[in-house]
Amino acid sequence: MDEVASPCKDQCGLDRTGQWCLGCGRTVDEIAGWLSADAKERRAILDCLPARLLILSDNPSA
Repeated sequence: MDEVASPCKDQCGLDRTGQWCLGCGRTVDEIAGWLSADAKERRAILDCLPARLLILSDNPSA
């Protein structure tokens, strides 16, 4: 299997909406399913993270 490393930064905590992790930007479902996700699914998640983290950094009350 093509390994895709976890984006976890050990800074876990959800935003105020409970939607995204403040450390890595993943949803709770994405975090929970990471170990069972294949490389294609993991890359798809990773592709979403920069935009999510930008939203979080631009909106501290999120």
